[in-house]
Amino acid sequence: MGEVKLHRFWYSPFSCKVIWALKLKGIPFENIEEDVLNKSPLLLQYNPVHKKTPVLVHGGKPICESMIIVEYIDEVWPEKPLMPSDPYGRAIARFWIKLLDDKDMAIWRIYFSSNGEELEQAKKDTLELLKIIEEHRAGETKFFIGDEFGIVDIAFGAIGYWLEVVEDVVGVKLYDARKFPKLTALINNFKEEPVIKENLPDKNDLLTYFRGSREKRLASAS
Repeated sequence: MGEVKLHRFWYSPFSCKVIWALKLKGIPFENIEEDVLNKSPLLLQYNPVHKKTPVLVHGGKPICESMIIVEYIDEVWPEKPLMPSDPYGRAIARFWIKLLDDKDMAIWRIYFSSNGEELEQAKKDTLELLKIIEEHRAGETKFFIGDEFGIVDIAFGAIGYWLEVVEDVVGVKLYDARKFPKLTALINNFKEEPVIKENLPDKNDLLTYFRGSREKRLASAS
């Protein structure tokens, strides 16, 4: 099937989404850790448009963007499918993947916000996403669109684990388990899935990295 390599940043939920898909499929791969301040010539060659990770290289051919990569993995290695088998199920999955991809960027706008107005809008957008999941998805099934872990759960990763890290680093609190009981159950099921549990970055390491990175960025902007 060709050699598989993954260019990634260890702390990135987008890179982790690809790792989870590879691990769920049992696909061996070479992990290539990139330096965000000194990106390798290969990474820039493979992703000249966005110049970012993750980039999956399969048989010498690069694929970019985390959820596009995950769909590619699911199509090339169809065993243990991540996407629903029926057309309607696939349509529902793609709806939620797009919504999560579009709206969970608000979490990162909280992290990167340098003024109060930007921060307040990012907080509002993130809270809106949590409410959408609580009211329209969480609680209906064990996982996002069924009782088996699937592709939408992979897309859900930033909310399932990184939101709490961003809240701690920035000093805001949006997610409250008492206000979002169904979302809380969904997050707990996500974290307890073996391949997720075994392939999450250490939370203390994430806190240390993101705190240091944010302090440097804010200092340089002042």
